[in-house]
Amino acid sequence: MSNKQSSMGRQLVDVNLGDRSYPIHIGSALLQDSSLLKPHIRGRQVCVVSNDTVAPIYMDQVCEALADFDVEQFVFPDGEAYKTLDTVSTLYDFLLEKRFSRSSTLVALGGGVVGDMVGFAAATYQRGIDFIQIPTTLLSQVDSSVGGKTGVNRPLGKNMVGAFYQPRCVIADCSTLDTLPDRELKAGLAEVIKYGLINNREFLAWLDANMEKLLARDADALAYAIRVSCEEKADIVSQDETESGIRAILNLGHTFGHAIETAMGYGNWLHGEAVATGMVMAADFSRREGLLNEDDARYVGELIQRAGLPVTAPPQMDAEAFIALMSRDKKADSGKVKLILLEQLGKAVVTDVMDLQTLTRHISAGLQGRP
Repeated sequence: MSNKQSSMGRQLVDVNLGDRSYPIHIGSALLQDSSLLKPHIRGRQVCVVSNDTVAPIYMDQVCEALADFDVEQFVFPDGEAYKTLDTVSTLYDFLLEKRFSRSSTLVALGGGVVGDMVGFAAATYQRGIDFIQIPTTLLSQVDSSVGGKTGVNRPLGKNMVGAFYQPRCVIADCSTLDTLPDRELKAGLAEVIKYGLINNREFLAWLDANMEKLLARDADALAYAIRVSCEEKADIVSQDETESGIRAILNLGHTFGHAIETAMGYGNWLHGEAVATGMVMAADFSRREGLLNEDDARYVGELIQRAGLPVTAPPQMDAEAFIALMSRDKKADSGKVKLILLEQLGKAVVTDVMDLQTLTRHISAGLQGRP
């Protein structure tokens, strides 16, 4: 991973994966810059895929930047509920009807749902075509657009069908955050906080000092947070593309969080909200296992609460509900539930919890403190 300062305050972060390496462009007013897109499109056919919330705002700008290509648009309804094989199947049919070839390119314009689905469609249409990520939410700019994880949800589990498939480039236009609802902005901050907790205590201290600026949408603060988050993820992904080792630490809070999302119905809790609560649960679990001291565990909850995010699991969920869903999570293996815990602030560890009774006891104890 490398980082370079570009013109007009723009940032460039490289994800180093050999012949699958790609740049992440970060800055304002990037959507209209065709020079960022053109080098990464190898054929004439381009399909810009978005949802019915984002498309009316940004589709025209992106299509103007692609004026030299044969461009089609595919728009589907907004929401996690549409992150399904049915939606991807409709996209396949559209591409076939428009005679898209193996040299065509898909452009994902939207948040994590759009990016995950378009990446999966690109990975599987005609056994793999190029795609470009243009994330328009904070969460997708700092997390889901980087690293090549693609997929769709199933009723029994989140992201259980998917592929590792890298984009040709990522264009993170900070200007798109101007139209982002407050709730979505806060949800994105959950993943930003995660990078500080797992691997960068200095960044965590910066977040602590600048949380109010981030919530107020200070442009410089947001650009810095996005850049550092992308650098952290790019560095980890460059070491472990398919999550066979260190990349697993990026899942801090996700095993608990995915259980919440599945139990509550996709979209009722935003991904970032569920992950935020999951990180608080992971910190509490770490304290109960003797890994994290009490002050640091409390700090995790306080920082997440300052970001305007939930810190307690839904009252409808008991320990048994968590165990049932966590044991089906893709991070579970051979009856073990893989948890990412904290040894200290800024240092995460991967653990396999073999004793489900211990897991149940810790979760039950944590849930007893709910209001």
